[in-house]
Formats: sequence, C-alpha cells, structure tokens
Amino acid sequence: MPTSAPTATDQPLTAPDPTAFRHVLGHVPTSVCVVSAETPTGPVGVTVGSFVSVSLDPPLVAFHAGGTSASAEAIVDAGHFCVNVLTEDQQDVCAAFARRTADRFATGSWESAPSTAPRLVGAAAWIVCDVEGSVPVGDHVMVVGRVRELAAADGQRRPLLFHRGRLVRLDRAHGVHAPTHSFGWWDR
Repeated sequence: MPTSAPTATDQPLTAPDPTAFRHVLGHVPTSVCVVSAETPTGPVGVTVGSFVSVSLDPPLVAFHAGGTSASAEAIVDAGHFCVNVLTEDQQDVCAAFARRTADRFATGSWESAPSTAPRLVGAAAWIVCDVEGSVPVGDHVMVVGRVRELAAADGQRRPLLFHRGRLVRLDRAHGVHAPTHSFGWWDR
C-alpha cells in the first residue's frame, strides 16, 4: 500500500481530549484475551483488548499491552506466548489478569508443559506464537508473534467482548438467518 510523506502544506491535527477519545473508541467492540507465557521464574499473563491478525504469509498476529506492563516485558523476554481468547463465561479470568495480583493463574483451569505457554482450558481459541518482535507505540507496546500452532474450541463457545467500557456478550438471537457475502480477499 503506497504511503505519502507529509508536506509543508499539511496542517497539524490537534490531539483529541483523552476522555472523548476513550468514549468514541469505546464504541468499537474488541476481543478479550489473556496472553500467557512461561518464564524461568514461572508463568506470566496479562489481559489484552487489542489483539489482531497481521499477516497470512507468514502467519503473524499482534497484541498491545501497556508500555509499563511487567507481564508484557516478561512475555517478550520469554520469546513465546499463547493468546487465550476468552469466552463469555470467563469474566473472572479477565478480571484476575487485568489486576496486579500475586497468583493470577489460580483463576481458571490452565494446562502447561515445560517450555510452552500456559493454555486456558475452555477458551474459545488459543494461538501459540514465537515473539517476532516488539515496538513501543504511544503509551503501549505492540508485540508481534509468528503463529506456531492454533486451535478453536468445538461447539458453540461464544467470545467475551469489550464494548463501551464494559464486558459484553454476543446477541443470543437464535434461528435468525442473516445473509452473508464472501469477501474474495478474505478467502484466499
């Protein structure tokens, strides 16, 4: 995608009020995930609301965490991580990993093996990655991971979402058919 450099005639934009910024962007629903890793001193994890697919070839994903997050720093240092996509019944796990508590892994049921990141039992999906890199972005850090393995839960596990400052669930309407159209670029 072509980019253009700013010219002398471009007017600088005024930064929006932080309260308005948060309010408006709160209207964009986001996924809720716990990113976990195994370190030499034990498992670490952090709740994130900014997780995205980056590339199909190579398979890359990214998450954003607070720039001062000790957990995010430990995840980068570990060199690998697991993104655990939370389900609507895992709000307690979300809360435990969003706080600075001593034993976050006491909440939820976790599976782990030596040298792998802990995986949350019952998650909607999990994605195991090697850290490809990290970069400071504003007051956050973006961590990019190369996907090594991934799986989605069987059945009707619904994801937990964050919208307008609250944890929310998908609409539970059943039997409603909404026509869908395939996006050619998505199916490649």
